[in-house]
Parts: sequence; C-alpha cells; structure tokens
Amino acid sequence: MAEFPSEPFHEITARLFGARKKLSKSASRTYWHLLNLLESAERGLSQAQKDFAESLELQAVEGASAYEDVVPALAELRSMGIQLLIASSLSNAAIARFLERWMLQEIFTAAWGRNNAGGIKDAPLRKAFDCASLDPARTIFLTDTAEGLQTAKNAGVQPILMMNDPEEAKRLAMLGPAGGVVSLYELPDFVRLVAARQ
Repeated sequence: MAEFPSEPFHEITARLFGARKKLSKSASRTYWHLLNLLESAERGLSQAQKDFAESLELQAVEGASAYEDVVPALAELRSMGIQLLIASSLSNAAIARFLERWMLQEIFTAAWGRNNAGGIKDAPLRKAFDCASLDPARTIFLTDTAEGLQTAKNAGVQPILMMNDPEEAKRLAMLGPAGGVVSLYELPDFVRLVAARQ
C-alpha cells in the first residue's frame, strides 16, 4: 500500500542483531530479513529492544509514501462488501499510525499486528481470519516478496502478487501465487472475476 524507506528496518537489524548486511533499496526485502532474524533469535527481545524497534517502525511509517491507487481501490472493495483486514508483523502502534496518516481507519474492519496477534509472519494472518470467521481458502493476501508468498501459503490463504517490479515479478510468478496485479486499481475486477468463476 506504500513505499517504505529501508533505513529504519536496516537500523533495527544492525542495532538488535549486529547484522551488517548491505542496505537494500527494497524495504520489503530488508523488513523480511529482519523478520527472519526475529524468528530465529534464541531469546525474545527485551522491552527496551521492543521499544527501540517500534520507534524505528514509526519512523518508517512517517517516511513512507502511499500509492495513489490505495484509497480508491480499497473504497471500491469495501463498497462491494469485501471485508478488509490488516495483517502485518509491524507493531500495532506503527499500523495505527499508518492507518491514521492516510485516513484508512474506516476502510479496514480490523488490524492485527505482532502485539495483538502474538507473533510475526503467519501469526497475524491466522489471527485475522480466525477472529473474522473467514475461510482461509477464500481469503487473499497481497504481497510483493517470496517470503510473503510463503507466509500466505503457510497460513492457508491465497497469495496475490503485487507486481511492482517487472523483473522481480517474473521471478516471483514462478513461486505459484494465486494471481497477480500491477495496481490496486485491478483488485476489484480481480475479485469479481474470481467470484464469477465460483
């Protein structure tokens, strides 16, 4: 839904895990690298470390640029009776600020982050569809990374590839997403097409 800066996520990996990997231009890749480190950490983070990570996530939200198609596409989906949920490994504070910044609070039915879902990666997804009584097989999850596709599959939902970069999209299409869109403007028609086939 937005282009995030890589630097805050890179700083979290450097400060909390001593990771000195070269800064990627892709915030998605940097963020998933951070999630992999969090997942493999032998011990959990201290409260001070959690607070530090959250403060940098909030910085990332402030530095993000929302795509122009977000509000109109999501509003159209909502008008179609589609239930829209946020499921993210970000902190709940960062999600709340993101929704507030682009005035999306009324569009989403609920938001699940690592705090209220009790975990990262597929934990927020599972919590979202469990609490909303949704059939995972009839639930789609938008992502633009290989890790996101795998997370969706682990949760049993249908991964839809956001094809932001043509070369990357070709590579990721080989991983078997349920579908793909270049723009969120395409999503309402995609949903109509799937509904018509059922």
